[in-house]
Amino acid sequence: MSTADAHPRAERAGWQSLVPGIALVTNYQRAWLGRDIVAGLVLSALLVPQGMAYAELAGLPPVTGLYTSILCLIGYAIFGPSRVLVLGPDSALGSMIAATIAPLLLADGDPARAIVLASLLAILVGVIMVVAGLAKFGFIADLLSKPTQIGYMNGLALTIIVGQLPKLLGFSVDADGLLREMGAVFSGIVAGMVNPTAAVMGFACLAGILLLNRLLPKLPSVLIVVVLASIAVNAFDLQDQGLDTIGVLPQGFPPFTVPIVRWSDLPVLALGAIGIAVVALADTMSTASAFAARRGEQVHGNQEMIGIGAANIAAGLFQGFPVSTSGSRTAVADQAGSKSQVTGLVGAVVITVVLLFATGLMQYVPQPTLGAIVVAAALSLADIAGTRRLWQQRRAEFLLSIVALLGVALLGVLPGIALAIALSILNVFRRTWWPHAAELGRAPGVSGLHDTRRYPDAERLPGLVVYRFDAPLIFANARTFSEAVRDLATTDERLTWVVIAAEPVTDVDTTAADMLEELDGWLNERGISLVFAELKDPVRDKIERYELTATIDPGHFYPTLDDAVAAYVRQTGATWQSPQGER
Repeated sequence: MSTADAHPRAERAGWQSLVPGIALVTNYQRAWLGRDIVAGLVLSALLVPQGMAYAELAGLPPVTGLYTSILCLIGYAIFGPSRVLVLGPDSALGSMIAATIAPLLLADGDPARAIVLASLLAILVGVIMVVAGLAKFGFIADLLSKPTQIGYMNGLALTIIVGQLPKLLGFSVDADGLLREMGAVFSGIVAGMVNPTAAVMGFACLAGILLLNRLLPKLPSVLIVVVLASIAVNAFDLQDQGLDTIGVLPQGFPPFTVPIVRWSDLPVLALGAIGIAVVALADTMSTASAFAARRGEQVHGNQEMIGIGAANIAAGLFQGFPVSTSGSRTAVADQAGSKSQVTGLVGAVVITVVLLFATGLMQYVPQPTLGAIVVAAALSLADIAGTRRLWQQRRAEFLLSIVALLGVALLGVLPGIALAIALSILNVFRRTWWPHAAELGRAPGVSGLHDTRRYPDAERLPGLVVYRFDAPLIFANARTFSEAVRDLATTDERLTWVVIAAEPVTDVDTTAADMLEELDGWLNERGISLVFAELKDPVRDKIERYELTATIDPGHFYPTLDDAVAAYVRQTGATWQSPQGER
C-alpha cells in the first residue's frame, strides 16, 4: 500500500473514532437485529413512564421527558462509544435541574420559560462535555471519590423522597429546602390536606414497584404498575375523587428550537451545568466500567464525554433537558439481549410513535404513580450498605460521606455537589499534607525494615534512625517533615545518621528543597548526617538541579536501604540491638 493510500484511510479512522455510529453501521451484524428490536421494545416500557416522572421531578411538563428520551438516544447512538449504555432523564439530575432553573423562573413558574431554561442548560452541559472530551479531560470523573459519591447520592435520595411525599399524598407544598419541606409535609398531614385516594394509589404503586423489583426483577415493574393504575383510574372514575392524572399529552414530534434566555440567566445556568456535567460523567463512567467489565470491553472515557455531550445538545435543541446514563435502564437493555445502540434507536422510534399517534394512552396515569416511580428510583440511589462498609473500614471516609449527605440535604443539591467535589479534593490534599510516616527497624524473623509501631520489638542500630515519609515532599508538608526529623534528632543524643527511606517520595518541589537545605545545615551543626536511600532517579535529578548536593553530601545518596545501613555499620561498627538492649 502506498503512503498516499494510507493517509486518507488514517484520516477516516480518526473521524470514525469520534463518530462511533459510523462503525455501528458498517460493522453491524444481521444476527443482532432481532435481539436489538426485542430489547428496544422492552426498554420502551421503562422509558415512557420514567421519562415523564423525571421531567416532573425537574419541574417540567411530563411530555418533555419523552422529547428528551428520543433525542438523547439518537445523539448517543451516533457519538457514544458503548454498545450497551442507555441514556435518558435521570433521577439524580432531576433535582439538580430543578435547583438550577427554579431561582430563574417567574413567580408563577411559567412552564414555557422553564422549558427554555432547561433546554439551554442541556446545551451548556453538552458543550462542556464535548469540549472536555476533545481536550481529553476524562479524568474529571475522578473528582468525586467513592465516599463522597455515596454521601451525595444518599443525600440526594433523601431530598427526592421528601420532595415527592406531597405528590404521593395528593397535595402540594410551597417550601424550599429539606427541613422546610419536611415541616410543610408534616403541617399538611396535620391540617388534613391528604387525599385518601391519592395516598392509597401512590403508596400502592410504590409497594408494587418495590415488590416486583425484588420478587420478579426481570419483569418491567414500572410498566406493570402504570398500566394497572391507569386501569383502576378509568374503571373506578377515581378522577372524580380528586385524583390528578397526566391527561392527554401534546401530539407531535418536538420542533427544533434554539433556546434564548436573558444574559443575566447565563451565570446561574453555567454553574449548574458544570455540576450536572461532573455528576453525569461520574455516573456514566461507573456504569460504563461495570458493564464493560461484564462484557470484556474497554471504557473510552474521553469518547464517553463526547457521546454524553452530543446527547445533551440534541435534547436541548428539541425542548429537552440534561441527561445522563441510567444504570437501571442499561441493565434492562442488557438483560433483554441488547447487542448495540440500535436498541436505543428502537426505543426512540417507539416513543415517537406514542407522541404521534397514541398521546391518549397516558391520560389516565395518576400523578401519585409518577411520584411512586421517582421515590422507587431514589431508594435505589441510596447506598446504605456502602455507608455501613465505610463505617467498618475507614471512619474518616465515613465522616466525609456523612458531610456530603448533610451538604446536599441542608444546603441544597448544587451546593451539595460543590461540597462533595471540594471534600474529595481536600481528602486527597489531606493525605499529602499529613501523610503516614514511620521509623523503621529490623523485626525478628521478617526480612527488610518495618514500622517500629507495628513491630515494637524491632531492632535498631545505635546512632541511626531510618525514617520513611509516605508522600511527595511539597510545600504543604515540608514543615511537617522538617519538624518530624528535628524531633528525632532532639530525642536521641547519640544520633549521627538520619536515613530517609525515600522510595515513597515521588517529588520534591522548590519549597521542600529550601527546607531540606535548611534542615541539613541544622543537622550538621549537631553532628548529624542527612542520608537518602532509594530515591527515584527523576527526584534525584531535581535535587541536583536545585543544587542541593552542594549542601547535602553527594556520598549520602544510596540506591537501597541495605546499602545505606551497611555503609553506616562499616563506618561505625554498630550492631543491631533490641529496644531493651538499647536501654
